[in-house]
Amino acid sequence: MSELVDRHVINAVVSGHFADPFSVLGMHQTHLGLEVRALLPDASEVWVIDTRTGNPCVQLECLDACGFFHAVIPRRKKPFRYQLAVTWHGQQTLIDDAYRFGPLLPEMDSWLLAEGTHLRPYETLGAHGCVIDGVTGTRFAVWAPNAQRVSVVGEFNYWDGRRHPMRLRRELGVWELFIPGARDGQLYKFDIIDNHGQLRLKADPYAFEAQMRPQSASVICGIPEKTTLSPQRQRANGFDAPISIYEVHLGSWRRHTDNHYWLSYQELAQQLVPYAKEMGFTHLELMPVNEHPFDGSWGYQPLGMYAPTRRFGTRDDFRAFITAAHQAGLNVLLDWVPGHFPADDFGLAKFDGSELYEHGDPREGFHQDWNTLIYNFGRREVSNYLAGNALYWIERFGIDGLRVDAVASMIYRDYSRTDGEWVPNHFGGRENLEAIAFLRYTNHTLGHAAPGAISIAEESTDFNGVSRPPETGGLGFWFKWDLGWMHDTLDYMKLDPIYRRHHHNLMTFGMLYNNTENFVLPLSHDEVVHGKGSILDRMPGDAWQKFANLRAYYGWMFGFPGKKLLFMGNEFAQGKEWNHDTSLDWHLLEGEDGWHHGVQRLVRDLNHTYRAQPPLYQQDFDPAGFEWLVVDDVDNSVFVFVRRDCDGNELIVASNFTPVTRHDYRFGVSQAGRWREVLNTDSGHYHGSNVGNLGAVSTDEWGSHNRSHSLSLTLPPLATLWLVREA
Repeated sequence: MSELVDRHVINAVVSGHFADPFSVLGMHQTHLGLEVRALLPDASEVWVIDTRTGNPCVQLECLDACGFFHAVIPRRKKPFRYQLAVTWHGQQTLIDDAYRFGPLLPEMDSWLLAEGTHLRPYETLGAHGCVIDGVTGTRFAVWAPNAQRVSVVGEFNYWDGRRHPMRLRRELGVWELFIPGARDGQLYKFDIIDNHGQLRLKADPYAFEAQMRPQSASVICGIPEKTTLSPQRQRANGFDAPISIYEVHLGSWRRHTDNHYWLSYQELAQQLVPYAKEMGFTHLELMPVNEHPFDGSWGYQPLGMYAPTRRFGTRDDFRAFITAAHQAGLNVLLDWVPGHFPADDFGLAKFDGSELYEHGDPREGFHQDWNTLIYNFGRREVSNYLAGNALYWIERFGIDGLRVDAVASMIYRDYSRTDGEWVPNHFGGRENLEAIAFLRYTNHTLGHAAPGAISIAEESTDFNGVSRPPETGGLGFWFKWDLGWMHDTLDYMKLDPIYRRHHHNLMTFGMLYNNTENFVLPLSHDEVVHGKGSILDRMPGDAWQKFANLRAYYGWMFGFPGKKLLFMGNEFAQGKEWNHDTSLDWHLLEGEDGWHHGVQRLVRDLNHTYRAQPPLYQQDFDPAGFEWLVVDDVDNSVFVFVRRDCDGNELIVASNFTPVTRHDYRFGVSQAGRWREVLNTDSGHYHGSNVGNLGAVSTDEWGSHNRSHSLSLTLPPLATLWLVREA
């Protein structure tokens, strides 16, 4: 028997319960000489081969029928490079011993990981192909500080947790191992004996690719090459740029004819990208593409934070899709979900037996709305995991920005909780100070490490300074969804026009707070699910009035200050509520003369005209970019305002939200001259009643609304006009 290894240790090794494998396995100096020990279940014969000469040195003796071998190499005192010639079932295989390699994590990476400030923790943790001492393989590293033992299992070792137990770096709580011969494309997981002695089989939190549900293994693959934002893409993200976002759920935008099969990333590049470009959108926003176990979560319950879903193809296919969008002039935004994660056994929940990624107290760690777990943002390794993930998508896939989901649920400890169901912060308040610090750090990191990329908050409260710099007390986002504008205006539009006069302020209230944040006006997926119906369904009246109301509303939205967002289907007046299991109702566009075609043509013209008119976007967040011309015409439900660019050029938006044509409607203007009608939502081209102003109208020297010049317009029923002064 091995002189330095007693039977209790051998029993622990062969049973897969030994936590310090490098103290036993591999080559060790003893007073008898160099001793080599190996655990090779099912092997019948093992020889040590000197790599330098290729000659066998010694045959290992089997000390345990479960596959524990050892031998002392006489007359050799200095360790040397060796391989093992192993006979399994009559066939000899030459392998490199995983336990002859030293520690893997570089000192600087270890320091930054311990500090929680590693910009790119994914470059160190996870699975990475590499060559060490001339040997090709994969190095694995996973954070599981409370585990009793961690092994790598996979296709390269018969999923046997005894074969490759890992080394624990106690100063970090990170387990590491280099496995020679493990290669790209192979499946793996971490086999963990947790702090209670229970066995857990976990996917890699840092896996770059994963199996599609219901399978859940991680896939060895290299890190994608870094990409950078081109100057053109950076400009397209600017505060003074036209931003019109097309929000898409890749699994239901369009499907194959039987509705059972998704389009692939390649097919989406060929169909979705040119469609969004033709429609005039500037950005695609993808609902979460992180790997997730449940289709019905739409991706909002992610587990593979570093892995694009395999539902539509490989990781490289996804990168090609992003490249196709960029080549078409579209920036790509990604829905990102750091607010919660599901409790599936193979995921992050109780990763090492303890509440490692989540809080232990359900009043802090359980999300009641979605039956999911909440990240412990105060644990630096967790916040580093997430912040590194945000940078990963931008640097490694060319994503141009992140839309951060459910920010309000992160920054308030009492979110969706009654008294007694939440824990105050250490000041006694309701704010989640750790989540706030995490968001500020992440946005700061993106701003410095990925110049030109943006982040957008879905934040449903009036938290102060969401899109303001952290140094002024803000969260550091570039933009914020204006959910107040969305709720107010939809509440107004669903009213019968006869009652709108009593709710006039719903359309004007947004301007009272417009300059407090950098807003995006969203008509998102949240407004067409859970019994709300489609946007078209919200409109009152018969079919003609429904479509006219919708067109007028879109004209108002695209004229109002703020960047724009439409969920897929909104652009052609999807008739029914969105269903993630089926394609959009593209059949509504069959033929060329239907109402749905009219809405689609309007949205296309809105996008292209919006992008061509700097007054509509250059000063979205500057009070100088907006002025009411008519704000108090309650009886007629008419609103008129002017938008200005940095050079003082103006565009007038006039909306009539009643089904009555307003003839000779006069209002004062600041700039005299001839005003051209560049857009009319009542145009016959959009299947409206074709009432208008014959293309243009000139001002009169007739004082109105405290101005010396005025325009007299014909305002079509349930319509919005855009007018531009001719040079």
